[in-house]
Amino acid sequence: MVGFYAFIAILLLISPIRIGLSRLCRWNGVIDRYAYTFIGVIGFSIKHNLDRLVASLVFHRPWSFFNYYIPLGRALQINTLPLEDAAFLATMVAIALPFIWVGVASTMQRLRDTGLPTRLVIVFFVPFVNLVFFLLLAIWPSRPEKPEMPMFGQKRLKRMLDRLIPTYAFWSAVMALLLTGLFGISLMLLSISTFRNYGWGLFVGVPFCVGLLSVLLYGYHHPRSYRGCLLVSSLAATILGVGLLAFAAEGLICLMMAAPIGLILSIIGGTVGYLIQRRPMDKSTTASSFLALLLLLPGLLGAESLSPLDVPRFAVRTAINIQAPSKEVWRHVVEFSELPSPTEWWFRLGIAYPTQAVIYGQGVGAVRHCIFSTGAFVEPIEVWEEPRLLKFSVTHTPAPMVEWTPYKNVHPPHLDGFFVSDGGQFLLTPLGGGGTRVEATTWYRHHMEPAGYWQWWADLVLHRIHLRVLKHIKWLAELPVIDHP
Repeated sequence: MVGFYAFIAILLLISPIRIGLSRLCRWNGVIDRYAYTFIGVIGFSIKHNLDRLVASLVFHRPWSFFNYYIPLGRALQINTLPLEDAAFLATMVAIALPFIWVGVASTMQRLRDTGLPTRLVIVFFVPFVNLVFFLLLAIWPSRPEKPEMPMFGQKRLKRMLDRLIPTYAFWSAVMALLLTGLFGISLMLLSISTFRNYGWGLFVGVPFCVGLLSVLLYGYHHPRSYRGCLLVSSLAATILGVGLLAFAAEGLICLMMAAPIGLILSIIGGTVGYLIQRRPMDKSTTASSFLALLLLLPGLLGAESLSPLDVPRFAVRTAINIQAPSKEVWRHVVEFSELPSPTEWWFRLGIAYPTQAVIYGQGVGAVRHCIFSTGAFVEPIEVWEEPRLLKFSVTHTPAPMVEWTPYKNVHPPHLDGFFVSDGGQFLLTPLGGGGTRVEATTWYRHHMEPAGYWQWWADLVLHRIHLRVLKHIKWLAELPVIDHP
C-alpha cells in the first residue's frame, strides 16, 4: 500500500493536469486522453521501480518489463510452488492490486469519454495487447461533442488514407488486407529474423493489431457488419501465415501450431475494431492509430528480445503396462533396436521421432544415445538402479522437427535452442502376475511465449514420442522366447 499512497501523492504534487484523488479511484465520470496518458505513464513508472526494488532488495531476483507476463496457470497454482516462489508471487500481486484498481478506473473513464463500449475494459487484462490498447486510448479523441485539437500529422495521414481506401466494401477489404498484411509480415520477419525472438509480441501483439487495424481500415468510410469484420480479421491472420511461408521464414508445422492462437487473437482484434468503427469517429484517428502502432510495435519487439526470460522447467510423464518381468523390460529400456518407420501423420510431416537407442558403457557414467530422425540425444547416465530406475541428463538436443516447406530448405531460428531437454528417466514398477509398469519422464524447457500455450503443444508431442518408445519396448519384452533344439 505504500506504493499506492506514493503514487497518489506524486500525481497530486507534480501533475500539470488537474487530477483529483476521487478521479483516480472512481469508475464513473470521464477523463481526456492527456490525463489518461499522464496517469498511465507515471503510474507504471512508479510501479515498475517499486517492483524492481522489492524484487532485488527483498527477494534478490532480477526484474524486467516482461516479468509482468506471468502465465495464468502458474499464478493459480501458487499453493504448489516452493515457499520462496509463492511468497514472491503473493507479494508482487499485493503490490499490484491498488495499481490495477487505478488502471481499470481510469480506463473505464477514458472509454466513456471516447464513446467506446465500457466492456472493452476487459482488454486491460490481456498481456501485451493491453499495451496496444493503452496507446490507442492515449491517442483517441473525445466524443464529437467534445472536440479537441488534432494530433500532429493527423490531417496529412487522413488525406493519404482518403486516397488509398476505396469506398466500396469489397475493395476497401482488399486494400485493408494488403496494408495490414505488409505491416504484419514485416513485423514478424523483424521478430524472427532480426531479433530471433518468439515471444508475446510475435504471437499475441502482432495478430491482435493486424486484426484490429484491418477492420478499422475496412470500416474507414462506412461502418461494416460484424460478419464482414470477422471475415476480414480472419483473412488478415491467414495472410500472415501464407506470407511467412512464402518468404521462407517459417515452415508448415510451426504455422499450424501457431494458427489457433494467431487466428483467435486476430478475431479478438477485429471484434474490438468492429466496436470502435460503429461509433461516429474522425477518420484521422484511424490514420494516427496506424502510425502509432507502426512506431510502437517494432520497439516493443526489440525490447522483448533484450529482456531475460524466466524460463520454467516442465515435466511430461507417460506410463504403460508390460506383461514381462522387470529384468527383461530393463534390458530393452537401456538399449532398444531400430523402430519401424512411423505411420502417424505428425511424424510424417516432420516432427522428430525416435528410431533407436544405444548405450556405451554400463552403470553411472555410461552414455546413452537416443537416436532421432533429426539427430541424437546424448544422455549421460546419472542413476543406474537395475532393474528399477534409469535416470540421465541431456547434453545435446537435436532439432525438434524438420520444417515442411515448398523450398529446398528452411531452417527457422526456433529449431536451434528454443526447445531444450534437461533430462529424463525410466521408472520400472513390478506388477502382480509378473508384469511391469514403465513410466517415462522428460524434463524440458522452451523459450517461446505464451509459455502455457507452447507447453500444451510440447507436452502433446512428447507424449506421442514416449508412447512410440514404450510400445516398442513392450513389443520387444513380450516377444515369446523360442527354445531351439
